[in-house]
Amino acid sequence: MKKWVAMGVLCAVTGGVQAADDLDNIGALVQGEFRDLSEDLGAALSYKAIAPAEPLGITGFDVGIEVSSTALDNDAAFNKACSGCDISNLYIPKLHLHKGLPLNLDVGLMYSSVPNSNIKLTGAELRYAFIEGGVAMPAVAVRGTYSKISGVDQLDFDTRGLELTVSKGFAMLTPYAGVGTNWVTSTPSASTGLQEEKFTQSKYYVGANMNLGLMNIAVEADKTGGAQTISAKLGLRF
Repeated sequence: MKKWVAMGVLCAVTGGVQAADDLDNIGALVQGEFRDLSEDLGAALSYKAIAPAEPLGITGFDVGIEVSSTALDNDAAFNKACSGCDISNLYIPKLHLHKGLPLNLDVGLMYSSVPNSNIKLTGAELRYAFIEGGVAMPAVAVRGTYSKISGVDQLDFDTRGLELTVSKGFAMLTPYAGVGTNWVTSTPSASTGLQEEKFTQSKYYVGANMNLGLMNIAVEADKTGGAQTISAKLGLRF
């Protein structure tokens, strides 16, 4: 059973990734379309931990590969800004690492290079579990996040987030949920003739982490702004 679950998640992580092509036609947008594009990028490219609130502990690690699929709320703007694109979902594969620190602190790092695209994405988080959790008590944590794209000559784009997450473990399964705010700064190059967009987005998510000993599987559903994202991660957590 573990083998078949792992194979199914791995297929979702690797087989579902599709090309996005380059974001190299941003100058073709009008200002309203650029705002629409920026909102979808905020939902898709903001940091997603895909992890419960409970701390890893000073010797703990969580490392994995994952993919996020965001249903674009404004796909017409994205496809206009992207040469050769005709997509309604943006798939982003990622490498993810979390490390436990003292005092119920965890740090996380993320990297992505979208296939056949000029979009590269890096991100980081710092999480503090002010309630560690236990047999009868859920874990509660506050998380600060940051993400930034590179490789897109016509766009300087980053997000900052603040989240509150709660989780409760039941044997191998740990469901979790969270709420937060995402701050987006989207700055087009001067050559596009467009103006910078800065705005906030609300964020809600639910997920579950299943630890199978030598294998860890996590899935999460997220809504940031008007766009929904489904994510799956396969790796090790100990």
